Amino acid sequence: MTGPVVNLDAVEFDDVEDNGIYTSRRATISDLIGARKLGYNLTVLPPGKVQCPFHSHHGEEEMFFILEGAGELRFGSARHPIRAMDVIACPTGGAEVAHQIVNTGSTDMRYLAVSNLVEIETCEYPDSGKISIVAGERGARSVRHIFRVADDVDYYDGEKGAR
Repeated sequence: MTGPVVNLDAVEFDDVEDNGIYTSRRATISDLIGARKLGYNLTVLPPGKVQCPFHSHHGEEEMFFILEGAGELRFGSARHPIRAMDVIACPTGGAEVAHQIVNTGSTDMRYLAVSNLVEIETCEYPDSGKISIVAGERGARSVRHIFRVADDVDYYDGEKGAR
């Protein structure tokens, strides 16, 4: 920890995605400033790109603060234009609060993301019919599994002695 203050010009991008439309750079800020119960990051999103697939959280609520650029927020079944100085709330829930930030502008979009940190998280991905389960402390996850909703099985499936 370097202290409770960090300038965004000084952060290093430690999470770089380059997977087609899913291209972005993120700098984790939480550990730098000693955060314990909230996660913070700075995201830079190039024009025409999105940071992650359309998803919702069941444990972590997110807030985004747009610093620079313009784009669109997919939120549930709606789409909202977004621009610098907008604050976005993404509460927990299902497909009705699924969200995705899209850079529809001509310059990089920069935004801060803040979320509460939970040890057990479930995310739904309505576009692709997936669910992810993550458990354990940040940086030391003991469980991380992504599967399709179609893979649903009976509670006793594969258990010895079950009928």
